[in-house]
Amino acid sequence: MGLRRKSRSPPVLSHEFVIQNHADAVSCLAVGLLLGLMFEVTAKYVIIFITVQYNVTYVADDQSEHVHFYDYGPKDIATIFFYMLIAIILHAVIQECVLDKINRRLHLSKTKHSKFNESGQLVLFYLLSFTWGASILTAEEFMMNPTSLWKNYPHTPMLFQVKFFYICQIAYWLHALPELYFQKIRKEDVPRQLCYTCLYIAHISGAYILNLQHLGLILMVPHYLVELIFHASRLFYFSDENKQKGFTIWALLFVMARLLTLTLSVLTFGFGLARVENPDFSIGDGNFNVLAVRISCLTAICLTQAWMMWKFVNFQLKKWREHVQNQIPKKKITNTKSKSTKREPNRG
Repeated sequence: MGLRRKSRSPPVLSHEFVIQNHADAVSCLAVGLLLGLMFEVTAKYVIIFITVQYNVTYVADDQSEHVHFYDYGPKDIATIFFYMLIAIILHAVIQECVLDKINRRLHLSKTKHSKFNESGQLVLFYLLSFTWGASILTAEEFMMNPTSLWKNYPHTPMLFQVKFFYICQIAYWLHALPELYFQKIRKEDVPRQLCYTCLYIAHISGAYILNLQHLGLILMVPHYLVELIFHASRLFYFSDENKQKGFTIWALLFVMARLLTLTLSVLTFGFGLARVENPDFSIGDGNFNVLAVRISCLTAICLTQAWMMWKFVNFQLKKWREHVQNQIPKKKITNTKSKSTKREPNRG
């Protein structure tokens, strides 16, 4: 794991060496890119990695104020790559300075240890993303005007906060892929984490590329709130198994979030965008409002929500079975005690 030192160093370039020193190597790469800003020769190339690209400036009617917006393009890949490096560094710092110290106090099993680390990282990310996304929605009043989901489509260019939010979101979920190796995730947990990571990348990138940033932002904020409650509840559960009330709140909000997602998606793709359908597929204008794209997007969202509900139902059934199994031994003990109590008078 990054930033960790052991008394005995593993062989250079071995798996253990890479895992232990990956954060240091990534830090050197990030610092190297930042140092490139100091030299005029390299600054024009390095700036692509660090700052948001495709600035579009508009002049207000009174020509006294310039309004800055942003479009997207291939250079965003470099920016996403840089912030993916930052995410890897922060991941290692949080793991080393916070989660590992808590783990030593709790003395968790290997299974709980892995899930505790996962939830600890995601709680911080979901909290930051929910707060950031909610502030954007409040500032731009997207929630107050549902017609903004399809009105004036395509939603280009974007405000700086909206574009940077999407850049950071994509970068974070991309960083989660190499973290499966760096954090030595258990083989049983890899398919599950890989699945939801790829779903995040596909959906967020799709909203970004198809100029559905408003819809994506509105759907992400409540979803992140629900996930925040779940992982926070799981952290409390690991510290004390009697603390399970958070899961009840999560279950209620989870169903509500799925209904909200389906409702807004059907409203946007089935009614709103259908009324202003573009006759031609125009990549240059960023207008993807054609029937095939709308059906594909709506199908992807519906299938994802159905899959999430299926996992949710299975999770609840599993908890219910465990609860029933735990109650059976207690009933047997109670029945045994009652029988022995009834027999005692006859012995006299």
